[in-house]
Amino acid sequence: VTYAAEFFRWFSEEAVRVYGRYSVAPTGGSRVLTMKQPVGPSFFITPWNFPMAMGTRKIGPAVAAGCTIVMKPAAETPLSMLALASILAEAGLPDGVLNVIPTTSAGAVSGPVIQDSRLRKLSFTGSTQVGRMLIEQSAQQVLRVSMELGGNAPFLIFDDADIDAAVDGAVLAKTRNIGEACTAANRFHVHESIADEFSSRLADRLSSLRVGRGTDEGVDIGPLISAKQRDTVEALLGDAVERGGRVVTGGSRVGDVGYFFEPTVVTDIRSDSRILSEEVFGPVAPITTFKTDDEALTQANNTEYGLVSYVYTRDLQRALRVCEGLESGMVGLNAGMVSNVAAPFGGVKASGIGREGGFEGIEEFLETKYVSVSLP
Repeated sequence: VTYAAEFFRWFSEEAVRVYGRYSVAPTGGSRVLTMKQPVGPSFFITPWNFPMAMGTRKIGPAVAAGCTIVMKPAAETPLSMLALASILAEAGLPDGVLNVIPTTSAGAVSGPVIQDSRLRKLSFTGSTQVGRMLIEQSAQQVLRVSMELGGNAPFLIFDDADIDAAVDGAVLAKTRNIGEACTAANRFHVHESIADEFSSRLADRLSSLRVGRGTDEGVDIGPLISAKQRDTVEALLGDAVERGGRVVTGGSRVGDVGYFFEPTVVTDIRSDSRILSEEVFGPVAPITTFKTDDEALTQANNTEYGLVSYVYTRDLQRALRVCEGLESGMVGLNAGMVSNVAAPFGGVKASGIGREGGFEGIEEFLETKYVSVSLP
């Protein structure tokens, strides 16, 4: 909720910083006037994992730019968005600016809205598979699209890294929201000289985390979203173990009620294991090793995704080379979390199009108009 509210604070400030320009044409006979105007009616589709913040980081810039909104929240978590709409109405947002349509049939709502000739913008956060379908559907109306899609975040730890800091960052990047985040570290690439120490220390930290209901005192790791998601996590881990992976800690369901899974560390991962190419979305940390910087970059970039990467090193030159070489829209350098309302959030390759947050976030909801002013 705190993170969600920050997007409103940030974009309320950006609302008065929508700039155009005035200049003399090179020939001197006219003036160039540019202005920014709202793109128009926008359709938002948000996921279940951060149901409030995924809404405010779209609603904030849209309202600041002057756009009206149709919002379809995830079927698993509609109540947060309905509560947010109620809060905005109470705060004075005019009727009809934000329109929330909960549904258990995404296609029944999304199809007609996307096909409506009045719509000008589509913003989606979710899986790459669904994102591809929505981009295809949006082509008919030539909509402006923003896509924040799947991730497969590499977490690189070089031999000169501060291992204490790397373990802290790894725990944060792996267990935030129980690993159910597109920015979660999905695979750990560790220099071979420190791999055993890092694996052991990460396993010690993760095994100390208490799994249980969020209402219980002292719980660190709650349930996954559904039985389906728990089964997916279990299947990816099972595939890695069948191919020679070694579970250092965890690896099992917890209890007979609810969708709980132990925080897990698995090493000796073979390169063809599914867990290295598919998004885990759960508290499982697969660890592989590398020898050289080039090998680390090759492993990190060996994915269709490019949302976020994490790098731990104390060598400034190495840090710059690696950050520049990583094929991702965001990099956490000696940091286990990158989310920041003042920074542009988004990816490259199959991880999406456009940016949310930062100075760039409001641009996604603005069109540039050029006016030629004759002045002989």
